Amino acid sequence: MRELEGRLALITGASRGLGAALAEGLGAAGMRLLLAARSGDQLEAVAEGLRAKGVEVRVALCDVADLGALQALAEIGEGELGGVDLLVNNAGIESMGSYEQLELESIARMCDVNLRAPMWLTRAVLPGMLERGRGHVLNVASLAGLAATAYGEPYAATKHGVVGFTRSLRATARARGWPVSASALCPGYVEEIGMYADMERDYGAKAKGAIGTVTPGRVVAAALRGIRKDLPDIIVAPGPMRGMLALNMLMPRFGEWASNKLGAHRVFEKVADAKQGRDS
Repeated sequence: MRELEGRLALITGASRGLGAALAEGLGAAGMRLLLAARSGDQLEAVAEGLRAKGVEVRVALCDVADLGALQALAEIGEGELGGVDLLVNNAGIESMGSYEQLELESIARMCDVNLRAPMWLTRAVLPGMLERGRGHVLNVASLAGLAATAYGEPYAATKHGVVGFTRSLRATARARGWPVSASALCPGYVEEIGMYADMERDYGAKAKGAIGTVTPGRVVAAALRGIRKDLPDIIVAPGPMRGMLALNMLMPRFGEWASNKLGAHRVFEKVADAKQGRDS
């Protein structure tokens, strides 16, 4: 999807974090925006900031775990606003901790928000994209969708599912010659905003050494490049992490050893220990 200016982007989870950063980047690229989230005040604040920069923005309150709400959101994009050209499935939640202590309701909601919602919403807008002969789906996953993540089993499982869904959708698109495609955005720990910033503030968890962090600007720039060039997996992480991902695929046991030596699980371990009242 090379042409972005004047096209419509629908972004879920746009009231804060990476969703708001992606909205700013896509707005700066000339896209019209339909922003969705559960938090009305925060969502409107993001929208007002973008409107002040000349971006055309529509907002919609939406709990992505609610199928009816997703269908209503899709109808706004496909009906009132003339059709969704870029769908950004960004909304996501996490609950790090010891798996045996997680509430079943927490696991179920994570599956609904992180995995089922992107699949549902993509299904809702895909026919319109195909009819118009253009469109792209950007599914926001994580490095946790490409490798094992201790203390985050439901989160990793849903993000692995997002990556698998995206790859399969691309495979279908190529098999059928569709003018529509999809990409999976897989960032590591993102500074200043979102999940990692919350864990750093609330639990003192820090990604140190080779694990490191990436800036929001780097993630947004990579996302825009991936959309324009139709990249399959958009990996945004410090250099050593790419090597670790390759090791996990080629030599799983050695990859496990390397992940532990480099402290790949320490951030989530810190959160899990804090929740249990233990010193990490």
